[in-house]
This record gives sequence, C-alpha cells and structure tokens, in this order.
Amino acid sequence: MRNLIYLLTVILAFVVSSCSKSSSRHDREISDAEDIMWSDADSALRMLESIDPSELAEDSSRAKYHYLVAYGHMRRNRSMVGDSLISFAHDYYRGKDVVRGVRSGMAFAWYKFWAGDTPGAIAMLDSLVGLPDVPDSIMVQTLRTRVLLGAAEYQGRELVALARRLESLETDSIRKIEAKYMLLTGFEYAGEIDSALCVLDELVAYARQNNWGDRHFQFEVARAQLLTEQGRNAESDLLVGEIFRKAGPDNGAADWLHFQYAINALDNGDTGRASKHLAMADSLAVRLRGEDDAYFRSYSNLLHAILDFKQTGRVKLMHINGLNNRQSERFNRLEASRWESERGALRQQNRALALKAESEHKTVVILIIGIVALLVVAGAFWVVITRRQRERENEERIEALQKMVDEYKSVPSAAQEPEIKDSSALRSVMLKQLGIIKMVAETPTEQNREMLRKISSIDGETNGELVDWENLYKITDNLYSGFHATLHNRYGDVLSQKEEQIIVLMVAGFSTKEISVITGQTTSTIYVRKSSIRKKLGMPEKDDIVGFLLNQAKN
Repeated sequence: MRNLIYLLTVILAFVVSSCSKSSSRHDREISDAEDIMWSDADSALRMLESIDPSELAEDSSRAKYHYLVAYGHMRRNRSMVGDSLISFAHDYYRGKDVVRGVRSGMAFAWYKFWAGDTPGAIAMLDSLVGLPDVPDSIMVQTLRTRVLLGAAEYQGRELVALARRLESLETDSIRKIEAKYMLLTGFEYAGEIDSALCVLDELVAYARQNNWGDRHFQFEVARAQLLTEQGRNAESDLLVGEIFRKAGPDNGAADWLHFQYAINALDNGDTGRASKHLAMADSLAVRLRGEDDAYFRSYSNLLHAILDFKQTGRVKLMHINGLNNRQSERFNRLEASRWESERGALRQQNRALALKAESEHKTVVILIIGIVALLVVAGAFWVVITRRQRERENEERIEALQKMVDEYKSVPSAAQEPEIKDSSALRSVMLKQLGIIKMVAETPTEQNREMLRKISSIDGETNGELVDWENLYKITDNLYSGFHATLHNRYGDVLSQKEEQIIVLMVAGFSTKEISVITGQTTSTIYVRKSSIRKKLGMPEKDDIVGFLLNQAKN
C-alpha cells in the first residue's frame, strides 16, 4: 500500500512538474515574441501560433498572449475577427501597465472595427487619447489610428483637433505631411474650405521644395476639387488645364480630371460640355482602371443621372440602378473579403485545436489514470482507517462498559445494604447506571444491548426490554426529587406507559435518538408521542415538556 501511494505521488509530481516547465517555456516564448514584434511582426506571430493558449494557467500569461496576437494582426492588417479575447487582455492591463494598456486598447478598437462596430472603435480610441501620462511614442500611434477612422467616418471639427495634435507629436517629416493632409481632410469635411486651401498651399509648397512629383500632382488635383467646392469653377478649370499641360493627357488621374471638368461645366449650366467630359472620363476609366473602375463609376452614374435630369427633366432609372449596383458591388466585395478573413481565422483555430489534441492526448490519459488510481487508493486507505477507528472505539466502549459492570456489581444496592447512607455515594452509583444506559444508546450495537440487559437484570427482570423500568423510575426519583412519582400520581390516568418512559428519559438528559434506542421505537414515533404528551398536558406544541413539568412541581 505504501509503495503504491509513493509511486502515485511520484507520477503526480512528475505531471505537475511537466506542466510547470511547459508554462515556463511558454512564458519565455511569449516574451521573445514581444521583443521582436516591433521589428518583425510576422516572425512574432509564427512564434505565438505554436503556443496553445489553453495551456497558459496564469492570467498574466494569457493576457500577454492575446494582446500580442491581436496587436500583431493589427500591425500586419490581418483579419481580427478571431481576436475577441483582446478584451480580456485590455481589461487586465488597464490601469496597471500604461504602454500595454494603450496598445491593447488600440488592438481592441481595431477588433471592433473589423467586427463592424466603427462607432465603438472610435469611442475606445477617444478614451485612449484622453489618457494622461502616456509616452508620445505610444500616443502618436493611437492618434494615427483615431484620425484614420475619423476620416473614414467623415468627421470634421473633431478630426481637425486630432490631426493638429498628431502633427505636433510626429517627429518624422513624412509622417508630419500625412498628418497635415488629414488636417486638410478635416477642414474639408467641416466645410471650412478657406482653411483647407491654406493647408493645401503648405503641402504644395513642401512637395515642390522637396521635388515630390507624385505628391505635388496629388495636391494640385485636390486643389482643383476644393476650388470647385468653393464655387470658383473658372479657377478650377484653369488649374486642371495646367495639370494636363504638365502631366500630359494620359496621366494617371486623367479620368478624374475630366470628371472635374464635367462638374465645373454642370455648375455653370453647360450640360453639353459636361456630357462631353463625362464621356471622356468614362472611357479613360475603363482604359486606365480596367475591372477596378467600380469606385469611379459610383460617382459617374450619379453625375449621369443629374445631367439627364437637367437635359430632359426626367430621372432615368437606369442610372439609379447603376449607382445602386456599384454600391452593392463594393459592399459585396467588402463582405467577401470579410468572410474570407473569417474563414482564415477559423482555419487557424482548427489548426491550433488539432495541434492541441495531438500534443495533449498522452498527457491527459496519464493524468486521468493517475488521478483515478490515486482516488481508488485514497478511498481504500480511508475505509481501512475508518474501520480501524471504529473497531478501536468499540473496544474502548466495551472496555468501559465492562468496567462499569464490574464496579456496579461490586457496589451493593441501597435496598440490600442499609449501611450505605451517604447520599453522594448513592447518587454516584445511580449516575453511573444512567451513564451506562446512555453509552449504549449512543452506540446501539447488539453486543452493547446484551451487556445492558445483563446490567439491568442484576436487580430485577427486564422482560425482554433493554432496561428495568422500575429500577430506572427509582433512580429518577432519587436523582430528581421524586419526579416520576409526582408525574405518575398527577397524570398516571392520562399518560400511557410509553409516554411516561419517554418523559423520564427526557428528564435524565437523553436525546430523541437515544430515547428511540432505549424504548425500541423509531425517532418519528418519539416525535409523535411528544406531540401527544403536549396535548394531554394541555401545553403549546413548541414548549419544553420537562420545563413545564418541573415548574408545575415547584408550584
């Protein structure tokens, strides 16, 4: 038995040690992934994919794991639909670790965006950019994300304030220009075209100064659009003509430039010129963009509908359907991309589950066998210990009973030995008798019952019962001031013999269970008889029978 217990203990210790080593190894791998996340996110993600998160027992390890996985997906612009546990990581780090708290919050916001909750993502980012004591290097990343989402939601004045703050924190010149361009977007959405043009002048000057051909071209196109937005159509046409002169008629934005010509002409009421430039824009879009011209056509169809209404006074359903179809097509592409991302996330989860099942199968089997064996041994050990304890207790009770019997036999009864006149000695003998009876009632084995019958039959016949009731009544009268005699004289014609026996045992301090053993009745029967006694004595159901009778005896 001892050898088996020792073997099981060794097995369990080995399993626990293995789990501890595995957990320690995972902690090191997660820390290594965090170290390279900022320089090589793909390698960091591969390291994290080799870890089964269900093996991470500590909240700190689990939070770090889910934070890094989600942050890596965000950095690589991968699907985040499977990163719902980033909420657990953010809750863990919030208020404890400023850097990880902000970065996990950014990842949580990006997860919300992927899940279709853009307002929730913006609210999360707003809570982060309002935090105090955040390092500029961390805050600038949060502001970039917040400004991008704000622009996607066509925010105006709110976006202006955020873009200005972002520009002040950026240290890289390229990043500063990007922040200034977002400031331009904010002014445009806010309807502050003059401010937008001022910012655009700065951008054009910077691009010209640094020989940024592509950016200079982009900013000039944006200027033409802003001039049209401000109603300065002639200036917009001149600028578009200047762009064509410098960049050629087949430049990369030729379709959009002809589209700008068409809008200016339409604003001036020249529908013929507008139709001509719109047709050229449509032709160029097909040639320049091929199958990827859906975005352009969503604008073109709207302008066609406006032109037809201007020329004919009617709205053609064809153009409305075309506009709707372009939007539906774009939406379906986005949905298809999202579904593909979700499928990719599910495939990753399935691979992780397969690896988990393969790596843990043997360990689980060994652990189950060890636990079952330990439970069996522990159960057997408990049964053996319990039996030995009971045997020891029974032996002690038998020895005590035998000693009481010997002492009781050696002491002559009061009736036989009149020379015993010391009331304390007599009381001691009677209490011993009651103690013997009570001990048997507590442990009612057949051996104890037989011994009690022998004790009770020393002074008289028991008539098959456990005790000699006449002798017990005498003991009660001597110990409790004639209690039984008073009870019998006053209520003998009302109470039954069984009820008198119950009351006498109650006076002697016996419990309901002990009374049931001595009288040979069930405990439920004893409760019923107690209720009957209360009724016969004319007392309330909940009152104490012994206390009631003792008070009556005093009175």
